[in-house]
Amino acid sequence: MDWCRYRFRSVWRLAAPPEAVCAVLERGEDHPSWWPKVREVVLVEDTTGTARFRSLLPYHLFVTAGVLRRDPEAGVLEVGLGGDLVGWARWTLLPEGAGTRAVYEKEVEVRARLPRALAVPGRPVFRANHAWMTRGGRRGLAASLKGSLEERR
Repeated sequence: MDWCRYRFRSVWRLAAPPEAVCAVLERGEDHPSWWPKVREVVLVEDTTGTARFRSLLPYHLFVTAGVLRRDPEAGVLEVGLGGDLVGWARWTLLPEGAGTRAVYEKEVEVRARLPRALAVPGRPVFRANHAWMTRGGRRGLAASLKGSLEERR
């Protein structure tokens, strides 16, 4: 087993149609406004940017992200990741009633020095940290969508 490789999968149920969810997720530069642990996103080009993350653990992760697939009609947004995390992250947005079932998947290898050095004993803590970060993202996205839906009324 490669202790520095992780695969994550989360399912978020959101009270907004897939098109509205996709519109928010596509604007990576706005993620820090609703995802508390995404501290900074800087667009480098239209389809590439850098991001800085910090959750409960006392270090930051820096990544570059480039669009691999952007297909709003199919409800798929996927980015390739480099830097402290190398791999990919994908959103698959499916209609569910009046809302959306958002499946967030990520497969990465950690390249950051400290997490690599602590890979074996720290793995359960790193997984818990990611789960905590993801829950905050779900709550923030749900609140952002609710606010934008109320503004349209």
